[in-house]
This record gives sequence, structure tokens and C-alpha cells, in this order.
Amino acid sequence: MINPTNGRSRAALWLGRLTLVALLAAALPTNAQTANADSAAQRPAAGDSSMSRCSTGYLTHALHLPHVAVDSAVPETTGSYTPPGATAAITGLPTFCAVDLTRTDSAGNPVHIAVWLPAKWNGRFQGIGGGGYSCGIFYATPPGYVSPSLEQTLKVGYASVSTDWGVPPADANTGSWALKPDGQLNTDLISDFASASIHDMTVAGKAVTQAFYGDQIRYAYFNGCSTGGREGLMEAQQYPTDYNGIVSGSPAINWTSWVPAAIWPALVMNQTHHALPTCKQDAFTAAAVKACDPQDGVTDGIISDPVACDWNANKLIGQSTPCGTITAADATVMNKIWQGPVTARGRSLWFGLVRGASPAWLAATTTTDGVTEAVPLPHAVGWLGTWLKQNPNWDWKTLTFTQYDQLFAQSLREFSSTIATDDPDLSRFNGNGGKILLWHGLADPIIPPQGSIRYYQRVQQATGGAAKTRSFARLFLAPGADHCASAAGPTPTDPLAAIVAWVEHGQAPQSIPATLTDPATGAQTLSRPVCAYPLVARYTGRGSTTDARNFACAPTYQAR
Repeated sequence: MINPTNGRSRAALWLGRLTLVALLAAALPTNAQTANADSAAQRPAAGDSSMSRCSTGYLTHALHLPHVAVDSAVPETTGSYTPPGATAAITGLPTFCAVDLTRTDSAGNPVHIAVWLPAKWNGRFQGIGGGGYSCGIFYATPPGYVSPSLEQTLKVGYASVSTDWGVPPADANTGSWALKPDGQLNTDLISDFASASIHDMTVAGKAVTQAFYGDQIRYAYFNGCSTGGREGLMEAQQYPTDYNGIVSGSPAINWTSWVPAAIWPALVMNQTHHALPTCKQDAFTAAAVKACDPQDGVTDGIISDPVACDWNANKLIGQSTPCGTITAADATVMNKIWQGPVTARGRSLWFGLVRGASPAWLAATTTTDGVTEAVPLPHAVGWLGTWLKQNPNWDWKTLTFTQYDQLFAQSLREFSSTIATDDPDLSRFNGNGGKILLWHGLADPIIPPQGSIRYYQRVQQATGGAAKTRSFARLFLAPGADHCASAAGPTPTDPLAAIVAWVEHGQAPQSIPATLTDPATGAQTLSRPVCAYPLVARYTGRGSTTDARNFACAPTYQAR
């Protein structure tokens, strides 16, 4: 029996954040580059004296925010902290003040906000993004992920804030909170999720920070991946004065397109009555990687430009696998998954799975007693059933291609203005002096990187060209990287350090370092520069192909 849960386990930690225990399993080590850069800016004297202000009474008296209450303010001096509802403690923490707030939204929903304030503050503030249908609260970061957390930011001297916007983590995969008990859409929570909660979190977090330290925030940054990446771009689009710099990783923008598109592989397999067992999917993926890997002259199991890879699954017909010989029907299904959703008349609706990305998420299957069935991404099922059909008990297996066309159109029509977050006009953010760094893994198995590329191209058009856009917004594409995590290829090691250097020192990033480590030993096995789009990392022809020093940013992978 093939268990789709195992294939999805790594990304589940980020997209779903199903339990706080999962989040606290381990923490990412502090990145030395960021730590060194921040340590020089720390303010021990002011920070230490401010700990006397770590009390519920003081902050309640100091804050004047409507609909925001200070629930607690507790000095944490033991080096460990156990989040509410968790059994495992986060350890190795510096002294800080843990502040818990409750903001009541317009409908009376309680939204929880956590602010962590280090005794030795570097003068910076950081807002933390969410994942899946959830905003947080994110206390710790799973190992291997490029995503912020209160723990991570605290260790390098940032005051930081995270919110749950009133939704329990258990709803992060399905978005079931979108319906009220009477079956109607919960428009207030939907508004919170789309934009309001992150802005309100920012306002409250900044107010607490300044009241606690008695000093102005020098710079404010937002950092997020997936839903957090979407939230970062939402901030730039709708609240351009909230942050000086934004890191938007694997952004879940184009929400009303990519989420319904995520059910396409399961729909194809269900409607054709031909679900692909995992070993056949793996065979197709491996063959595509082998065919397109040499694009850059380096054979390393990474497709450098999967968008340009058009390898056809038909070439594998007749090959034997542990789960049977590959047939023409198998190849047809795989080609449709790579192609992406189309209307009944063949018009493209959105991008498909890039070749080289794991099918274990969007095309997951389970085999029991010789019968293989598709297992769709729960986020997509929740979107179509709960959000669009307003029926949380909807059976996705009843979905036809014609009905899918209708639901896709409904998704665009009803929710694009609320949550698509794809407005390319960033002129107000740019005018305020803001800088934004977008990055996306080119082997993302959940959110197609083509969506980020298209959005960035639209920003270029709206801004007046590539050069003007590069002055405040840059896109970085990481070959072989997964969704907010490494895979065959590495993820950016510390994109926040790059945005800090850009905002505070005018050092616009030409590339950002990316590394891959062995999870068993922690040893670095691969490093590469991730270049600012449209440049790519070209091997110089000398030295190890696992060492970033032997690559340079160039217009193409091939020397002319």
C-alpha cells in the first residue's frame, strides 16, 4: 500500500502546520551571516532596562489601540519557552518578553497575536507570515525550511510578531473556518485571512515594540513563504508603508487560479479511471530529469530550467517498473498533469506541475488490494467544496470536467478581488522606498513557479520596464528547490539578510546564496548562487560543481 501522507510529510509541516508539536520538533540553527550583521546593531543598555516594562499593566496603560487587549506580558529568562498547548519546549533562547494580545475583529472574532521582544534588541521589527489556510502563530521553524518563526527572529535580535487570526491550526489544510454554522460564508474571517489580520498584526506589533523599548523602530521587515509569501505581496500592494523590506518566498498569489488548478491531476485520474501508482510517477519524473538535466552542462539531478523542458512521457511507453509496464494511457495521464488544467474545449486555465517536481502532492495516489485511486490536495478540495460550493461534505469524486470549468470560473469571479493578491501595481510601495525580494523553487510541487514569473513580468510592465523594477523588486528562481524547502536543489540560505543589506546599505542583491545540507549529518553537500531574474547560475567550467564559487550569474546557462 502506498501512503500519500508519507510523500507529503515535509511540505505538510509548512502548508498545514497541523500541530504545534510538529513545529517544535527542532529549530533551524541561526544563520551566521544574519547573526553577525545584527549583533553590531544590538542595543544592550536600552534593551536590558526595557525588561522592567514587561508587565501586563504597563503595556495595557501604554497602548491605545482600539479592540486590542493585552492578555499577558511575561519576562522569559530561563532560555526555554513552551508555547500554549504544546508539550515540547523551545530551548537556547535569549532573555525576552513574551507578550500575548487579543484583537477583536468587526464581527467579534478573537484574533490572537504573539509579540516577542528580546532584551538585546537590534532596532528592527519583523512580521512573520503564515502557511496554508493559517497564519500561525509560528513559534519555531521545522528543519530544512526557509520560513521565519518567533524563535528564529528572537535569536538574531529582532522584535517580531505572529498571529493566528482566530483560526485553529487544525483547519489549516481545508479552510473549513470559511463557513459559519448556518452554511454561509464567514466574510469577516475571510477578510482577516486575505489581508486585514496581517495589517492589524503589524500595527499592534509595532505599537507594543515601541512602547516596550521606548524607542522608534529603525526598520521593519516582513518575511514569509507560501501563504506568508502571498501576505508579503499583499502588504506591498495594499499597505505600502507598513514595511521597509519584504521577503516573499514561493508566494501563494494567483490564489483563485492555482488552488483550483491543484485538483487537476486527481480530476484527470478520476475521470479517466486511470490513476498512476507512485512508482510510475517516479519513473516519469526521473526520466524527465535525465533528459533535461544537461541543460546547463552540469549533470546533478537538477533541471535548471523546467519551464523550457518539454520532455514527452510517451517516450517511456513500454518500460518496466515495479508496479507494471508503462502504457500509452499512463503516458497520456502524466502529460496532462504536466500540461495543467484546460477547459473542456482545450483552453489553458493555469500552469501544471513542472517536470522534475515531485508528483507526490498534486498527483498523490494510494493503492489498496491492487486498486489505485487519486488522493487530491486537501487545500484544493476545501476550496472547491467549502468555499465555492459551500458544502464541506462535497464528494470531489463527483466532479466532472464540465463542472470543473464552471467552478474555476466561479473562483475567479467571486474571490479574485479578495484574495488573488496579484495586483502588479507596486508604485506606492516603491514610492515609499520599499524593497521586495521574491524567490521561488523551480521544483515546487504545489505552487507552480510560472505564476511568480508571470506576476513579476506584469510588475515590470506596470512599473515601466525591467530596469525600473530591479531598482526595488527582484525575483530569484532556485533550480531544484521544493516548496519553501530544499529538494534536489538548494533553497536560499538567508534571503532576509539580502533584503536588509538592500534596504539599509543600498546593496541590491545580484545573487543570494543557496545551500543544501544532509539532514542526517548537517553537513553541506551543495551550494549555488541563485541569480536575480532573468540571469541564471552558469558553471565556469572549473572546479567542483557542488561549490557555488565555481558558478557565475549569466544571461544563459550556456557560454557563447
